[in-house]
Amino acid sequence: MKIGAHVSIAGGIDKAPKRAKECGCECFQIFTRSPRGGKAPELEPQTVKRFWSECGKYGMADYYIHIPYYLNLASVDSDIYASSLLLVAEELDRADAIRAKYVVLHPGSAGNLDVKEGIRRVVDGLRSVYDGREAWSSKLLVENTAGQGKVIGHRFEELAEIIEGVKSPELGVCLDTAHLFASGYDMRNPKKLEKVLDEFDSIVGIERLRLIHANDSKVGLGERKDRHEHIGKGMIGLDAFRGLLRTPRLGGIDVIVETTPERVGEDINTLRRLRVT
Repeated sequence: MKIGAHVSIAGGIDKAPKRAKECGCECFQIFTRSPRGGKAPELEPQTVKRFWSECGKYGMADYYIHIPYYLNLASVDSDIYASSLLLVAEELDRADAIRAKYVVLHPGSAGNLDVKEGIRRVVDGLRSVYDGREAWSSKLLVENTAGQGKVIGHRFEELAEIIEGVKSPELGVCLDTAHLFASGYDMRNPKKLEKVLDEFDSIVGIERLRLIHANDSKVGLGERKDRHEHIGKGMIGLDAFRGLLRTPRLGGIDVIVETTPERVGEDINTLRRLRVT
């Protein structure tokens, strides 16, 4: 299990490996484009080569891409839906270009639709992305959500429905601890964490879990709000993260922290201490 963080690509993706190293990362996550929208910067061959060189220089063998949050695969707006499908395909292409291991997405919000209908649109969309294309080396991960409004993916049953509907062995899951807690999964000590993992295994399958976002929560259990807090400073607490880092069945799964850049190094150091003490 490697511990890392989401880092900035300001100035180019080739700047990310050094930033990751400076805050104590053993792996890292990035956006490849602005999370606020607009045209994605070209991944020029020389930029990609510099990126690989910097990854080698700073010992970063594993890195991941997060698709911007404006993606909505459940939207009834035809333009938003089409652009979201294109965004997924583009980010998988970009991930392959830089040899990223995984691409993480939030499924989207059902809006005025019934949640079941929203899930169906997510499934249809992802199936269309995969349909008729060569397999990508980078693999797609659906992230669980905090459950605000009609955002899809806050229950394990919804993640399972997406995976079963898409019918791709390549599709995996990224679990975010803050989202888990906010959506009602209590993992505040190792025993409770094991119960949550057992439930995930029985509904989704532990083999589908490929990445973990380790974030504490500003909100209480089941409050269904997405509010990240620094490790040990929120409502989840240190015992949960100690259990997370020491659970044998999670031993090969990397952990990414998504807190503020100014203090993310402290969070990484905290997790590294919890891993051994």
